[in-house]
Amino acid sequence: MSPLPSQRSSRAWVCPIPDEEATAALAKRFAVNLEPPCVIYLRGDLGAGKTLFTRAYVHAKGFKGYVKSPSYGLLETYELTGQTVLHLDLYRIEDPEELQFLAIRDLYRRDSVLMVEWPDRGKGFLPPPDIVLEFGEKDESRFISCHAFSSKGRTLSALIDA
Repeated sequence: MSPLPSQRSSRAWVCPIPDEEATAALAKRFAVNLEPPCVIYLRGDLGAGKTLFTRAYVHAKGFKGYVKSPSYGLLETYELTGQTVLHLDLYRIEDPEELQFLAIRDLYRRDSVLMVEWPDRGKGFLPPPDIVLEFGEKDESRFISCHAFSSKGRTLSALIDA
């Protein structure tokens, strides 16, 4: 997968992800360094670790409850100290216009972190990304690559510097 072709990005880094603990450790680094508002697109195949990353991020921010995949409800919201995480999974939508009913643009505020799985399915109805994380696999090794699309994204990726 490549970055979104309609936008300019810079590839910031690639991080090997040998196991779930490595994904959680990377998510924790995001939790420590990320300042809202921020939009992160999560791209990758089914089972690549997108929801695992978001779950680890939300827990690293202090949430004690269950963090479920929004595959069926499309959107899960987590009110945390200092930020609201909006976790959106667009895998099951047929038409990007369906996002109008979720009112994402109204929900996305100055204290929001929007994490979007399958963002290509919401083209034209989502805010542009600050960062795109691509979850991939090559030669049976998993990795996450980061592409920054804004000055906020470049600053964050430099702070993470996997």
